[in-house]
This record gives sequence, structure tokens and C-alpha cells, in this order.
Amino acid sequence: MKFRMASFFYIAFILLALCLSACDRKNNVCLPQEETTKPLLSELIALPPPAPQIEPISIEIGGKMISVDRLVEGPLCNDSWSGIVYVGCNATVGQSKMDTNENPLFLQGCDLNIEPNTIVYVAAHNDSAYYKGCSCHTGEDPIP
Repeated sequence: MKFRMASFFYIAFILLALCLSACDRKNNVCLPQEETTKPLLSELIALPPPAPQIEPISIEIGGKMISVDRLVEGPLCNDSWSGIVYVGCNATVGQSKMDTNENPLFLQGCDLNIEPNTIVYVAAHNDSAYYKGCSCHTGEDPIP
């Protein structure tokens, strides 16, 4: 009887470990890029905002095609976002210092306005969705 219980727990542990490891996402949305020099943050702050995107476009996120209101590629700093936004692999951030939690502050000083209820998907974070802005990269407290 003791052997059966021990065997049961051993097999259950192995099955649980296999299930959990299957959920581990090892692939990255963005391919590793060569180290290039990032522009100075002050250079990005000086840039005018990009032109508004007129039509929504479809992007594959998590294996599904999703219509996004704004695709962000190139310099990431001064802009206004609303609806569904996708920050692609080609987004450029400026050189920045780190905060106490080791978050890079590459939006500090930028004029980035994110409307309430905006969903921001970030390719560099494996297409994770963010619902409360980008305060971890500005150094500001998030809005409750």
C-alpha cells in the first residue's frame, strides 16, 4: 500500500512537471538583434510625433490575427495612443538609466500620451498585453 501511494505521488509529480514545462514559452517574437548604439534619449525627445495612422491593420498576436489601431515602429517617444496599439520589434528606444527595480527609463521626458482603456501589445515582451500604460519606463507612479 505504501509503495502504491509513493508511486502515485511520484507519477503525479512527473506529470505535473511535464504539464508546467509545456506552458513555458521559450520562443521570442523578436529575433535577437546585433548590439547597435541606441540614440540619446534627448534626440528622441526632440523629434516630432509621428503621423497618425488612418486605418487599423491586422497583426498576428499569439497565433491570432488582431486588428490594431496603431503599429509603432521606429523611434518610440512622443506620440498619442488609444484603442489597441502594437509596439513592433523595430521600435527604437533611447539610451536610458535604470530605476531601482532595474526597469530601463527610456520614456522619461517623452511626451507619450496613452488614453485610458488602451491595450498595448509589446513584441519585445513576447506580445504581452499591457493595460495601465508604460509607467515602469517613465519613472512615474502608475495611475490607479
